[in-house]
Order: sequence, then structure tokens, then C-alpha cells
Amino acid sequence: MEGNGSARIGVFGCGCWFYWDQFPGLRDRLVAHQGFFEDRLRQEGAAVVSAGLVDTPPAAVAAGERFRQLGVDFLFCYMSTYAMSSTVLPVVQRAGVPMVIISLQPTRAMDYEHATTFMQLEHDNQTSLPEVCNALIRAGIEIPGMVVGTLHDEASWQRVLDWCRVARAYATVREATIGVMGHVYEGMLDMNSDPTMFDGQFGMHCQHLELDDLHERVAAVAEHEQEVKLEEIRAAFHFPPPGSDPIAGPVSPEDLAWSAKVACGLDRLVEDFGLTGLAYYYRGVSGNANERLGASLIVGSSLLIGQGVPIAGELDIKTCVAMLMLDRLGAGGSFAEIHPCDFDNDIVLVGHDGPHHIALAQGKPVLRGLGIYHGKRGSGVSVEFQLKHGPITCVGLTQTHDGRFKLVLAEGESLPGRIPATGNTNTRGRFPPDVSGFIENWSLEGPTHHFALGLGHVAHLVEGLARCWDIECVDVTEPGYRRPPPGRKSR
Repeated sequence: MEGNGSARIGVFGCGCWFYWDQFPGLRDRLVAHQGFFEDRLRQEGAAVVSAGLVDTPPAAVAAGERFRQLGVDFLFCYMSTYAMSSTVLPVVQRAGVPMVIISLQPTRAMDYEHATTFMQLEHDNQTSLPEVCNALIRAGIEIPGMVVGTLHDEASWQRVLDWCRVARAYATVREATIGVMGHVYEGMLDMNSDPTMFDGQFGMHCQHLELDDLHERVAAVAEHEQEVKLEEIRAAFHFPPPGSDPIAGPVSPEDLAWSAKVACGLDRLVEDFGLTGLAYYYRGVSGNANERLGASLIVGSSLLIGQGVPIAGELDIKTCVAMLMLDRLGAGGSFAEIHPCDFDNDIVLVGHDGPHHIALAQGKPVLRGLGIYHGKRGSGVSVEFQLKHGPITCVGLTQTHDGRFKLVLAEGESLPGRIPATGNTNTRGRFPPDVSGFIENWSLEGPTHHFALGLGHVAHLVEGLARCWDIECVDVTEPGYRRPPPGRKSR
């Protein structure tokens, strides 16, 4: 499984104790099927915590307590045969984490000519699904999803592994520490967030930092550390001649050396505070030390983003979290906004200034020296590239009028072609129904003007993740999507 780490997935089978004396060998057969399922999960890199086969309400209570004590992040309920809902509900109630129901028949169909009741019970994986869902819904428990299929079918297994990716993203966000350094870009009302809401909704923590914390660590960087970082930067980036933009020139040796030193200090900041991600912004005053420091974070931040530590400029905590979600889903997650449209070719450029996920670049990412950071104070080194060509997904984390979180999604394509040589990222994106309709539909759902941009079509994974937190989620490119009616308020 790609990505940083894996979730601790609690697996329990469920069955009906009444059958065991009636049909000797049935329980052993069902346990063997569950064992195959768990072994395959481990082979795929999942950290499995098994509670065995649960067949009575007291056993369900014990399983739930075991999962809670061991700190599992996610549950798979493996439907072994018909099981009373009282063998499932106590597990979820006590574990306190999302649960996906897995119903995989051992074969595609029974052998009807030689069928027995034993065989039917071995294939009764689906029988109690409505009962279990009814009990969970009546208890107010969200069911993020379900996989119905067969035990040896790769299509079914792909769906199971997709849920493993969701579990990893859920666990990472829930345990995340996001650094908050500086303040929101003044006047961007969509950027404002209540850090307590992130703690309360996601279970994560917002760690407030000062630029002084970074200053202290940059000042402590030794010359040999800076040289090692310089070599890393030279190996990671391309340094082309300038294009037509008069403010985008070559990178000066002085700016590159300073960016390398700041990158070393940023590495220490992330390590010392145990940061999973970082949102930052400093306006700058008359070229002071803080302005120089804040203007030199782009290169080091881009290196860290490529290593799985999302960093968002303009103090955008929401997009930092969206980037983290996409990264742990295995899709990356680069910082982006809507740029100019190319109506002749039905595309919109999507990208941003500042740091980006360089592991997603088509070819080697570029570094340019900018004499001006448009809309910001300072100057220095900036990153330019387009995302790898192929399917892409936009994920915007926003908030509604009542402060609740909402996810706005879109799936499209990254197309080949030229991008401006401006020291910013730009991806030639094509989204349905067309460029005008996409931008209208996207904007009217109320996202922030930033979003996370990742590789692949993974909207279904983000939707599953949203259900784990009971967050509203809208895909504006999904077939059949209809624009919200006038006057509608999100729930």
C-alpha cells in the first residue's frame, strides 16, 4: 500500500452460535475464510488486529473493548454467515471508529445440484446485511460503506483495498498535528478558520507557531548541512533559462543558498514539533528579517510536500488538510487555484504560486528567481511545473454558513501542452461538462478559492472518507450532477 504508514484495522467476523452444534465443521470453515481475508490484508501492507469470529452479544462486547484498548483506527466487519445484529452493534459502539461491512462469498454461486443447508449457510454472507444496517442506523451510527462480492474476485479486492486507503487517510488526519504559523492573507474571507473546529471535527490538533521558532532553527544550521541540502535541491530541480516574463529570471546563487538554509531549518521545525503539515503566511514589513524568512520557504516546503508533509501558503489550514487527505489516499496533493481559461481548447489552468508537491510533476520541476512575488512582499526562488498528464482530482475543503465542513470535488484530466514560464505551477485541466460549466458549478458550491490537486480519479475515495466524519461531500463532475437551487443552504 502506497503512502506514509498504514492504519490499524480491526477485523472481526460474525456468525450465529446456534449453527455450530447443528452443523459440525461450519464454524471452522468460516474461520478459515476469515483467515484468508486477514492474510490477504496483511500481504497488502495493512496492520490487522483480529478479534476472531464473534457469535454472541457478550463476545461482541469483548471484541469492541479489545479494539478500543488496542487503539484501532478503523473496523472491517467480515460477514461470515447470517449473524444477529446484536453481534455487530456492541463492537462499533465500544471501538468508536468507522466500520465498513465486508460481505464476500467464498464462491460465485453454490453448487445447486449438490447443495446442502451447510453449503447455504457458508454462502449466507449477505443475509443479515439489512438487519445490521438497520440496527446501526437506528443507533445513530454512520456506515461509511460496504463491499459485496466474492472472496477470490480481484474487483472486490480492489474495493477492499480502496477502503484500506481511506482508513489510512482517516487515521492520519485524526492523529495529525498541523502547524499554524502567521496569519491568514488579509482580506481573504474564505481562508478564515476556527482551529478548534479542526480539533473537534477531525480529532487532529492545530499547533500554533511563531516565525521566531523557525528563525531559531535556521540560525542553528551548520554550513555542511546547508551544502547537503543544496545538493538535494540541485538534484531535484531543473534550472532553465528565463522565458518571456520579465519578473521570472534565473535563480541567484545567494537566493538558492539562503533557500537551502531555510529548508534545513524547516526540516528541524517539522521534526521538533512533530508536524504532520503546516499552514503559514507572513505579510512582511519593509524587507525585515521575517519578510526575508517568509519569502524563502517555497523550496524547502516543496521538498517536504514531496515527502508527504503538506504545506500550504496564505495560512490555508483547510487546503493543508485536503492535501493531507489526498496524499494519504495515494494521490499526492498539490496547492492550487483556478487560473486563466483557454476557451479555444476547453481547458482551465490550475495552479498557484508558492510551494507544491514536486513528486507529482510532469518531468523535472523548475526553479525560477522571481523579482516580485505577485500580491505578496519579497522576492526569491519559486517552483514551476505542471501535474503529470492523465486523470486528476480536485478536493476543496470548505465551510458552510453554520461552520460545518464540506468537501467539493471534481475529476478531470491533465493535458499536455505549454504553460507560462512564470515560476508558478499551472496544469492544463479539462473538466466536464466544459470549461465554463465546470467553473460555474464548482464556484456555486461555495468552495474556498484554493483546493488540493492530486493524481488519478479518486473522488469515490474522498467521498468514503467524508462519510467517516459525516461531512457533506459534492462531486460537481459526477454524471447527473445538478447545480444547487437558488436560496439553498448547505445543511
